[in-house]
Parts: sequence; C-alpha cells; structure tokens
Amino acid sequence: MQISLNVKFGLCYLLFAISSFLCISFITSHMMQQNAVETKASAFYQEGLYLADQYVGNYFVEPENRKNLSAVQSQINSLNVYLNAQIWLISRDGQLILDSENARISNAPVQIPGFNSVLPKGRYYTTGDFFGMFQEEMLSVLIPVSHNYHVRGYIAIHTPLSVIVYEKEGYLFPFYLTLIVLMVLSSVFAFSIWCIICSPLQKLRKSASGYATGNFQTSTGIKRNDEIGYLAYTMDFMAQSLKDYDEDQRKLISNISHDFRSPLTSIKGYIEAILDGTIPPEMQDKYLNIVLRETERLEKLTSGLLTLNSMNPKQNRLEKTTFDINAVIKNTAASFEGTCTAKRVFIDLLFSDWHSYVYADIGKIQQVLYNLIDNAIKFSPQDSRITIETTAKYEKIFVSVRDTGIGIPKDSLKKIWERFYKTDLSRGKDKKGTGLGLAIVKEIIQLHGENINVISTEGVGTEFTFSLSKAQKEDAAN
Repeated sequence: MQISLNVKFGLCYLLFAISSFLCISFITSHMMQQNAVETKASAFYQEGLYLADQYVGNYFVEPENRKNLSAVQSQINSLNVYLNAQIWLISRDGQLILDSENARISNAPVQIPGFNSVLPKGRYYTTGDFFGMFQEEMLSVLIPVSHNYHVRGYIAIHTPLSVIVYEKEGYLFPFYLTLIVLMVLSSVFAFSIWCIICSPLQKLRKSASGYATGNFQTSTGIKRNDEIGYLAYTMDFMAQSLKDYDEDQRKLISNISHDFRSPLTSIKGYIEAILDGTIPPEMQDKYLNIVLRETERLEKLTSGLLTLNSMNPKQNRLEKTTFDINAVIKNTAASFEGTCTAKRVFIDLLFSDWHSYVYADIGKIQQVLYNLIDNAIKFSPQDSRITIETTAKYEKIFVSVRDTGIGIPKDSLKKIWERFYKTDLSRGKDKKGTGLGLAIVKEIIQLHGENINVISTEGVGTEFTFSLSKAQKEDAAN
C-alpha cells in the first residue's frame, strides 16, 4: 500500500506527540514520585534523629522517665504538626508506646504484628501498610533510638502516599503545560517544514511524473536559493535538455530520412530504367556511374553517422600522445594537393614556432583538420588562398583555418554544428556533403575538453579556430 509523504509526516508528528505525553505521564511521573518519596523520607529521618537524640533517648535509659511520658508526648505532637505526619514511639520488641494521633497508651501497649526493624531492601523507609497497621499505602520512616551503641527503641514517622502523589501532581502541572506549549510550537514548526520541504517535493514529484510520460512543457515553478531550489533548477534544466534532445531526435530522423531517400530514389529510378530498357545500353555506363556516386554518398553518410555515434564520452577513449601539430598540419594539407591544383586554390601555412607540441589524440585531430580544410576548399572560389596558422598562448596551442570563400550567414552560425545542417548558400556547392563534418569536428574537440569558435562574414570568408593543450617540456623533449 502506497502511503503519501503527508500521511507519513502526520503519523510521525502524532507518534512524537503521543510518545512525549506518555514519557511525561509515566517515566517522568514515576521518577518525580520516587524523588519526592526519597526527599520526604530523608527529611523525616533527619527530624526523627533529632527527636531521638534530644528527647526520646532518656526515656529508655532512665526508669523514672518511663512513668512520665508527657514531655515526649508534647515533642511528638509538636513534630506531628510541623511535619504533618503521624509519629510513633515503638519499643525494641515491636510494642507501640506512643502515637501522636492518640492519647498515651503505655498502660495497654499495642503489639505491631510481625514487626521487624530491618525494612525491605535494607532501607530506612518503606511504602505500604507497615505490617498491616494502616488501611492505605503509607510512607513509613523508621529511626532507631540508640544509647551507648545499643538500640533501645524506634521512632516511626508515617504519611499517606496520596499526599506525596498530590504534591507530585502539582509539580507535574508545569510539565504538562510546557508539553502543550511545545506541541503548539512543534505544530507550527511541522507546518513550516511541510511548506519548506513537503510541498515543494510534491511539485517536484508532479513534474517528474510529467517528464516520465514525455511532457516536458511543465516547469516546477520553484525559485529558491537552497538545495530544493537547486534540485528544481536541475530538473527544469533536465526537462529542457530532454525536450531539446527529443526535438533533435525528431530532426535527426527527419534529416536522415531525407538524406537517405534522395540517393535511394535516384538509385532505384536509374536501375529500374536500365532493367525495363528505358535507358538504352549505350547510355547505361553514364547512369551506372551516377548510381555509383550515390552509393558512395550513402557510404559516406553511414560512416559519418557511425563516427558521431562513437563520440560518446562514456564509451569513447582518447589515445592521447605528444606530437608536433605543425607536422600533422603539413601532412594533412599535402593530401589535398590534387584537389587544390585542380581548383587553383593555394594553402598558406603560418607557424609561430618550428615545432608546436600538443597532447591529444593524433588520429582524431587529423580528422578535424581534414574536415576543416575540406570545407575551406569546397567553399572557396578559384584562385583563392586558405591560411592555416598555429599560435602559442599560455598553456594552449591555437590552430586556425581561414578561407576567403562565400562565408556563413549570421543567423546560421549557431546552427552549423547541428547534424545534417546545411546553409542555403552551401546547398548549391556542397553536392556531396552530408552535413555531418562540422558536427564531428565539434564532438572531437569537446571530447578533448577544448573549444572551437567560428568567425564568418558573407562574401568575405570564414575562420575556424580550435585549441589544444600544450605538451609538457619533458614530453616534447622526448
């Protein structure tokens, strides 16, 4: 059975309130009563010792004092009023000689049945009916009357436990009042906690449920500068990212479908025309070459997709080494010699040093340079120049590829990194392009933890600049 957080929170608070009440009602009450009994017993014992030492001791030692109990009776009565307790004078064999509540009973002493001067647990006080002498529970304190280190008799002081319980209840009243105040304050505190934590959590849960069903439009609506606010911001950011990813997925599928459909339609049409004789035998070689080029385009498109898929930081592992980026640029530029000669495009290399050592994955950086140079040549007019330059600054080596081609429209600069994106200006020239080259470039540079920027003006040219980490001097020397 699913229990909501509000119910759990309410049950916890209720359990806390009941536990607090029971704690005060039983544990605190028992401890206070025990303390009250011990305090009262100690006070009685001290008064009894004084009475035994000053007045009662001579009664048991001097025979003439036994005939006149008036002085002892007077002191016992006075102490009775002072302590609000019943005081007995008991002989050593358990005979009740004097009782502060009655007249002297020396002529007919009462025998206390089963009297034993050793009280339970060896204490000087006990609770109960005191050997069956009372009808209610009493606190009884037994004080020995000694002379020459011999016990001659006992003084017993009794008070009903109900009196102590009544006093204890009076002490407990402030505790109950404090408990009520604490319950009210804790209710306010609990409501505040609910407003601060539980209510926002409900909003977060509702938003998360919406995200789970694909609804990324709903915002959490929580704006706070604390942990919950940060969590809400993270969830909103996640929702926007998922929304963008969902849109990117749709766009990706749409672009893939479009880029695959066009060459597949051409291939299918030409092959059907060849098979049904629409294209005569003498023209078949021409159209088979077109089919071959379209097939190569599909192969290139598939290869680009596989490359992008391998750029997952969690799956892909860079094989970083120390190498001279100037040498890599020279070798990569040399591979375009034929293309440059045919189009009469010249490549200028400008290096800040003879050698510029970097720490990166040489294979992937070669792919970055190849794509950037290929784009520069593709969109440069005949008899133009492309400049590749390296610059050292702080702990970075910056590589720029600059052309004097058609440029990129301002509103397209942020979109050129998207997969399959082609500007309207490039569509006429980029017949074989897949729109994946710059996406692959950005993924590789980001995989290295570096940045790539672009500056472009229509009709003037474009410059791509990316950074690489400079190799340590020891590694460069080796």
